[in-house]
Amino acid sequence: MLIESLQNEKIKRLTRLLTKNQERRKAGVFIVEGQQENERALEFGNLPEEYYICENIFKGKLPTTKIHYVSEKLYEKIAYRGTTEGIIGIYKLEQRNLDEFNPKKDSAIIILESVEKPGNLGAILRSCEAFGINALIVTDPKTDFYNPNVIRSSVGCLFGMNIFQASNDETLEFLKVNDYQIFTTFMSDNARNIQEKNLKTKSAVLFGTEHSGLSDFWKQKGENVLIPMAGTIDSLNLSNAAAITCYEILRQKLEK
Repeated sequence: MLIESLQNEKIKRLTRLLTKNQERRKAGVFIVEGQQENERALEFGNLPEEYYICENIFKGKLPTTKIHYVSEKLYEKIAYRGTTEGIIGIYKLEQRNLDEFNPKKDSAIIILESVEKPGNLGAILRSCEAFGINALIVTDPKTDFYNPNVIRSSVGCLFGMNIFQASNDETLEFLKVNDYQIFTTFMSDNARNIQEKNLKTKSAVLFGTEHSGLSDFWKQKGENVLIPMAGTIDSLNLSNAAAITCYEILRQKLEK
């Protein structure tokens, strides 16, 4: 049966799940759009519940899980990215507990305090995966890991990452128990060049919100570092700063 109307009850539910974090949490699911992103979700063991597929657009191998076929016109209306590849998947949401994470001796962690923009979170996840960061923690989160824009911006990288949500207190306790070096990033006169620090051992680098930076909770909890810059600007976009930091961690680990 081909679904063509926005008034179809299945489409109404899908639209609610696509647009409302609260609806996804209540249902215990997350939504994945695009062929590559769905392939990565399956590759890393996420459990699909059903798919919405437009046969005129989708060119991949059809999944074996329950499929609802939709018209091209309808798909263009419901998809977050218009005509992208003709597939939307609904997956069971698995809770991830920071206490279950067992870090390696050279583990590197990026910590984001109250990150607000889904696009930034997705871009940072992509950098973390690309440069071999072992985990990403978001403290006191203001955006949903599984917001469609996070998944899109990360190109599905979050599915293969150790990602956790925790309070500032829980995160600090985890870092202390596991003997992490703590590096903070905020504007101050005593900040040291991050390239001068040894990031080959257990290290956690913290970044604050796009709007106001790190809160006072973290400012005395670690050593403050900066990324050296030659221009007149004194700060970088959050996702750019995190990407450079991730690369610096990898660069040091690759040194002989």
